[in-house]
Amino acid sequence: MTDAGRHPNITLLTMSEVKEITGFVGSFHARILKRARYVKEKECTACGDCVEVCPVIIPDEFNMGLSSRRAIYSPFPQAVPSAYAVDIARCLGHNPIICGKCIEKCKKRCIDFDMNDEEMEFDVGTIIVATGMEAYDPTILDEYGYTRYENVLTSMELERLINAGGPTSGKVIRLTDSKVPKSVAFIQCVGSRSQRRGRPYCSNICCMNTVKSTIMLKEHYPDMEVKVFYIDIRAFGKGFEDLFRRSKGMGVRYIRGLPGDIKQDPATRDLVLTVENTATNELESHHTEMVVLAVGLEPPADMKAIQEMLALQTTSDGFYLEAHPKLQPVDSATRGIFFAGCAEGPKDIKDSVTQASAATARAMRLMNPGSLTVEAITAAVDQKLCNACGLCAKVCPYNAISVDKKAKTAAVVTEAACSGCGTCAAECPAMAITMNHFTDAQIEAQIDAVLEGNAAERIPVFACNWCSYAGADFAGVSRLHYPPNTRLIRTMCSGRVHEKFIWRAFAKGAPVVLLSGCHIGDCHYMNANQWTERRIKRMWKKMEKMGLRTERLSLEWISAAEGLRFQEVMEKMEKIRKSVTSKEIAETMRIVKKQKAHSKSKMSTAARDD
Repeated sequence: MTDAGRHPNITLLTMSEVKEITGFVGSFHARILKRARYVKEKECTACGDCVEVCPVIIPDEFNMGLSSRRAIYSPFPQAVPSAYAVDIARCLGHNPIICGKCIEKCKKRCIDFDMNDEEMEFDVGTIIVATGMEAYDPTILDEYGYTRYENVLTSMELERLINAGGPTSGKVIRLTDSKVPKSVAFIQCVGSRSQRRGRPYCSNICCMNTVKSTIMLKEHYPDMEVKVFYIDIRAFGKGFEDLFRRSKGMGVRYIRGLPGDIKQDPATRDLVLTVENTATNELESHHTEMVVLAVGLEPPADMKAIQEMLALQTTSDGFYLEAHPKLQPVDSATRGIFFAGCAEGPKDIKDSVTQASAATARAMRLMNPGSLTVEAITAAVDQKLCNACGLCAKVCPYNAISVDKKAKTAAVVTEAACSGCGTCAAECPAMAITMNHFTDAQIEAQIDAVLEGNAAERIPVFACNWCSYAGADFAGVSRLHYPPNTRLIRTMCSGRVHEKFIWRAFAKGAPVVLLSGCHIGDCHYMNANQWTERRIKRMWKKMEKMGLRTERLSLEWISAAEGLRFQEVMEKMEKIRKSVTSKEIAETMRIVKKQKAHSKSKMSTAARDD
């Protein structure tokens, strides 16, 4: 951290908050609010004289409240910059000045209560999101008695106790009597792997953090009895299994099962744990002098603000979703934005450093050439047809379209930000947007071609490039047999499929139509397939009013690896196709053509009125 602070090409903005980010890859504009430190950081030498005279005592957040700090303080040892900061909300020397002892004591006159928050703006080419994580608060888990029993600690609190720079200089003590405990019990997966309370995912680091802590306790206190209550130990990393065996070899006892209840002995303040040992299928009671809860990790509370600012996706766990878990593990779906550390999911230091290095390399790869090559598949707006309704800007997952609805200014597409999903073109009521390389005329020509001849025997399938089209290809290379009358029409995203394409297929005599794409939450264009779902639901309602069977239009989510699912879906579509009679097809063609003529008549009338 010190090296980063001294690097001439790195600007560290501590005590700062990102307020707004606009723009696109190569041209992001960031607005930063830098909070006032009330200490001149370039002049402060961190001598500590001001701290000695400060009368305000506050629990120290870095030491998890196990020690105290003053209103003027350094956040933690070796903090960068090496300068003190004033906790202005608790300081007595500001507005009005009641105290002012730190100002009198500071010989270099570094303290300035007239400092104000500063707003800064930067133009940057790429962004790396490293929002970190937070430890789970186990207070809600009443059965473990955290905050009710003083000798129940979290793994973070034990970390500070056992650290040589901690509040007890590395001596592990019970908070009730300040004595070294003769026995310590660890409870794993607190706040993790729980469907009812806490988080459903594994937090990745808890098992090995506990193994490390047990080894340190045994090294400091060989006679201490240490027990670990667990579901299963996940020692998957390099050298982790060796550490686990070393811990057991030092006498640490691992018991398979999580305690259902903790009680406190009122006389001794010792703790009694009741647990079902799943290895022996027996209900056991264990006495211990200290309990450590191995708490899990969860996304920080302010991740939502960054998500909205950068148009990012999140997983069901609340962490950011990468563009591709295997091929682009540090890229976001928005070009020019990358992830590092726990922003994308819980991970240890080694994995965080590895991912940070990868994110940096990916950012350099974009910036080093000095110019960007833009994908040719982008949207283009016909300024004459656009009525500035703003719907295209609303549905764009990348905020690549700007439109002023009040001024009635036509929409403008930022090509560098556009990823070519085509959702805007499918939703535009004025038909003012053209998708380069996937134009309406090109797609309609494909529909006409696949239904030419004996249309009643064909199954037209609109398949998204990234998932369902690849799923069909995977079914083929896997030698899975699906109906040979399947006719694929590739689009970059299911969001590109306009209603008129489906109506055209029915008007040409298609007995059934399948629209397929990525699973909800896995769309390569963030949330574009959610607009697909809304569009198809609207069409189903229209089909009901027109007297058409809704099952003839199917919407299915198929991933690139689901070749078997593609086979099953096509076999289902073939069964539906066989149930559609020639009379029903003819009636559908008549109804759709009549509806199309009626719509054209209404548009002509509206044009004459204008």
